[in-house]
Amino acid sequence: MSSSWLESTLLLAQGLAPLLVSLLHLVCATAVTVHALLNKRLVHAAIGWIALAWLAPFMGALLYLMLGVNRIRRAAVALGLTDTWRGDGSSADPTSEADAPCLPELAGISRLTREVTGRSLLAGNTVTPLVHGEQAYPAMLAAIHAARHSVTLLSYIFDDDLAGRSFLEALAQAKTRGVQVRVLIDAVGARYSRRHMVKQLRRCGVPAAVFLPPRLTRLLAQANLRNHRKIMVVDGEIGFTGGMNISSAHWLSTASAPLIQCLHFAVRGPVVTDLQRTFAIDWAFTTGETLHGRPWFVGNAACGPVLARGITDGPDADIDHMRQVILGALATARQRVRIVTPYFLPDDVLLTTLQITALRGVTVDIVLPARSNLPLLDWAMRSQFGWLVASGCRVHLSGPGFDHTKLFLVDDAWSLIGSTNWDARSLRLNFEYNLECHDAQLVQQLDALVDERIAQAHQLTTAELAGQSLGARLRDRLVWLLSPYL
Repeated sequence: MSSSWLESTLLLAQGLAPLLVSLLHLVCATAVTVHALLNKRLVHAAIGWIALAWLAPFMGALLYLMLGVNRIRRAAVALGLTDTWRGDGSSADPTSEADAPCLPELAGISRLTREVTGRSLLAGNTVTPLVHGEQAYPAMLAAIHAARHSVTLLSYIFDDDLAGRSFLEALAQAKTRGVQVRVLIDAVGARYSRRHMVKQLRRCGVPAAVFLPPRLTRLLAQANLRNHRKIMVVDGEIGFTGGMNISSAHWLSTASAPLIQCLHFAVRGPVVTDLQRTFAIDWAFTTGETLHGRPWFVGNAACGPVLARGITDGPDADIDHMRQVILGALATARQRVRIVTPYFLPDDVLLTTLQITALRGVTVDIVLPARSNLPLLDWAMRSQFGWLVASGCRVHLSGPGFDHTKLFLVDDAWSLIGSTNWDARSLRLNFEYNLECHDAQLVQQLDALVDERIAQAHQLTTAELAGQSLGARLRDRLVWLLSPYL
């Protein structure tokens, strides 16, 4: 009797198992469908995720949970870290001043950026390009050694090598002198080295934290959302930002292969407060500690000719800020557009806008590395070159070495500098920081750097692209299908 009952139960369970699995798949796919319909802004994104959820049982829903759901905004709002961060009075209020008067031809892009970001265009700044680690690292280390009150440092990568150890020593010495120091490193970037620099900083007494560490409770939702910003502020007075991580690969005279070219900037003036505020928000989000008033924020007097505005971008309330500013700048271009980026996978709207900009008669130069550190991304990028070249864009492949520089120049007096790449990861998933700068002399300096790269680059032609083998074209297009996730 008992054996017969057990056999019947097993048979019933075997019969119900497919039904239960089907019901679970139905529940998961329906949940993805409802969430995608209510939250996705792009039709193709919603259709793609819904199709994946239904056609790939369980795996589609799991991928959507990992890559398609953003929970950062809810966490930030819960901590009270909104874009209207207020520290010590107006010194940390991004909207406390009216925009500085700019050139008439830049009034449109200035207004757009103000409306998108809510931040003021501030007069009286100096922005100095620092080429490669040879110029950037000595300037940054000298600033740390001269620090009297505070140092804040945010980096995606902080390697355990000659450059990283030089910064570690300088920061530890500053802490010993009584300087208030805070260091924030992205959790993924921190793992580029075998030895974790956050642990070494803490051993030296330097307060250091990891941005979004991989914890089981939020691994699926936030594993793909990284802090790609590069910001350092000393005494609240001098800032550094751009595209350079802390790695000896950027210090060309001391590094072994592979060498990475890049560009960083030293910043002085009122806009330094915006760099500091951005660090303070990320630090408070990560640690719960708020940095108000002195020694973090000081009143910076005007000291130069550059009009500058900070632009934050990320998968929270700041989402699409950089993309909208880029689109606005392309729409206002009258003579030329120059883009230097290591990764170039713009979405359809950006790609079409670039083509239209070239067809309007604007000279469009796009400078990319002939070979980056990501072969899959190189192949995906190539699938878009044909359309760009056919519309009149000039695509230059630079070499030798990997060029990690990020620049966007429009006409003679507008530039966008910082950490953002032209790909979905930077424009949709990463936390990024850029400066919008209005200054003809700065653009002249940056133009000269772009000219140097173009002089050493190979310009793609329509004939060359048409001559690619069928296998290469199929490879590029297949990898291109993965572009939203590269």
